[in-house]
Amino acid sequence: MRNSSLSLLLRSGLTVAAASALPLALAAGSAGAVSGISVSTTGSTVSVTTSACTNINGSWGTASLLTSRQANFAQGRQVSLSGTSNLQSAAWSGVSPGTYTVIVVCSNGSTAGTQSVIVTAPPTPRPSPTPSRGVMGGVGGATKDYGTLTLVGGGALVGTGALATVWFLRRKSKPYRL
Repeated sequence: MRNSSLSLLLRSGLTVAAASALPLALAAGSAGAVSGISVSTTGSTVSVTTSACTNINGSWGTASLLTSRQANFAQGRQVSLSGTSNLQSAAWSGVSPGTYTVIVVCSNGSTAGTQSVIVTAPPTPRPSPTPSRGVMGGVGGATKDYGTLTLVGGGALVGTGALATVWFLRRKSKPYRL
């Protein structure tokens, strides 16, 4: 009995889910068929491309970028399309983060498409973490264990430098003789 009620609940749940998804699928199918534009963002730049417009009197059409508070094409930031018969494009720079709607209207008055786009803020550079023990100053390269030959050679160089310094300073301090 328990399995049959669980099975009935599962089947009815799937039926309700399918019935509620049907209008969304139909709307998405019709929107996809109407939208002949491709919108992309790079940083604070939004660009749109289409191949649906034709050139009439030197104009391909106009694209408009609308914020969520703007209701129609005329209220948005408008840019003329440019390009070739294969591909037309427009771009907006300096767009602040938020959700926008891009609408493209061809020069013959037909709408090439409408698409929403989200502009995100660029990542903020973060400073590297502070070392927990401060700056690792100290003996530098002297932490390596050198052999006896290296130490004797270094001592000989230091000793020679010290003797040369003493000889040079004593020679300078004596009066000049002819």
